[in-house]
Amino acid sequence: MHIYAYIKSASSALNKRADQRLTPCAASPEKLRGLLGSGSEPGGREALCRHCAVRPSAHVVRLLGHLCAGLRFHPRSSRDSAVGRQAMELGAPSQLWLWLLLLLLPPVPGREKESGSKWKVFIDQINRALENYEPCSSPNCSCYHGVIEEDLTPFRGGISRKMMAEVVRRKLGTHYQIIKNRLYRESDCMFPSRCSGVEHFILEVIGRLPDMEMVINVRDYPQVPKWMEPAIPIFSFSKTSEYHDIMYPAWTFWEGGPAVWPIYPMGLGRWDLFREDLVRSAAQWPWKKKNSTAYFRGSRTSPERDPLILLSRKNPKLVDAEYTKNQAWKSMKDTLGKPAAKDVHLVDHCKYKYLFNFRGVAASFRFKHLFLCGSLVFHVGDEWLEFFYPQLKPWVHYIPVKTDLSNVQELLQFVKANDDIAQEIAERGSQFILNHLKMDDITCYWENLLTEYSKFLSYNVTRRKGYDQIVPKILKTEL
Repeated sequence: MHIYAYIKSASSALNKRADQRLTPCAASPEKLRGLLGSGSEPGGREALCRHCAVRPSAHVVRLLGHLCAGLRFHPRSSRDSAVGRQAMELGAPSQLWLWLLLLLLPPVPGREKESGSKWKVFIDQINRALENYEPCSSPNCSCYHGVIEEDLTPFRGGISRKMMAEVVRRKLGTHYQIIKNRLYRESDCMFPSRCSGVEHFILEVIGRLPDMEMVINVRDYPQVPKWMEPAIPIFSFSKTSEYHDIMYPAWTFWEGGPAVWPIYPMGLGRWDLFREDLVRSAAQWPWKKKNSTAYFRGSRTSPERDPLILLSRKNPKLVDAEYTKNQAWKSMKDTLGKPAAKDVHLVDHCKYKYLFNFRGVAASFRFKHLFLCGSLVFHVGDEWLEFFYPQLKPWVHYIPVKTDLSNVQELLQFVKANDDIAQEIAERGSQFILNHLKMDDITCYWENLLTEYSKFLSYNVTRRKGYDQIVPKILKTEL
């Protein structure tokens, strides 16, 4: 057997069964050549494998990654065992010399279709992103602590009673007070169901919170532009870099969210329950079974979505994208001259390999859901944020798309030509949401956020007259 084919067949089996926590090499070929030079020295192979990151680019880098992954290969069938033994029977020094020989061989014909100059720009971006990426290994919400620190930085000089009184007076949100582990609120709330979702999480952790008061904005839009001096403390679920609002996990993790009739008349509902539905759907639609047409369904909340809809009409095999109705729909003009499409359950999005996420009025509530399909998420624009967005990295967890969608066709062609790359990005995105955006992480973030925020209040909070105590809904039925 040709040596390239021999090593590649063994590597293919190793790649299929390697421990998911192990990651192929993403070091540059130059660095790998240097490491291979020390391969015969004690610890040389370990030095090589320490440079294994997450994503290979060219064929040499990929196969070197399989060498490292082979250290913990566990065959699960007789066929895999045979191929695995075939690879493992090569001693470490022999393997390294074979890899060095492979390094000097030209690529297999046709390989350039995947990793040649045509896609070099995208592959280089992926490799750079992975080299700079530090995965969060923490089992709790400390992955997001940097977001809390950044959001609270404008208030390190302290929050005075006078400042808080001015914030309350301006009616930029709903005023809450926490006193002796009890929650109080003013009577007015613009969106009661949203306030209810916020209150659920505060009440979950209130027994561990110090006294404080805060104003929580449950509107869609942030309230504190950076030109405002001094910055004032307002909590908002979403913002851009042009705002000083303090981000909190949205009410939609518990209830509410955009109502979509008839499929979600009360909103998307609890995140923990919806996660389970999406995970089940993803299991029914593994990567190889998914439709390779890009997919989008949503209303025309922003004209930024128009280019994808128009591309779909021009090239329906590449993209299946249609507008649905929303509350503001009046005529086909609101769906670019075509009848509105039927709304589609998010679990049914899992049938497709490539899913698009656009901002709405602010950050999109669907973003986190799309990852759990195990599909590759195309995230359009990077302006709007929720608290967990900064830990999701372009090219590592999703494909970034320009706001004007000028690069969307090329990106779709790239992922279709590089299916394994697309699948790996999709898997990393899905695993991040599964591991670091659980309901416990949401509750944990609320507790850490409010605890840190309370340290900046420079006065003792006193209960305002007319404020009623808020109790958990479950207790109301028992009174």
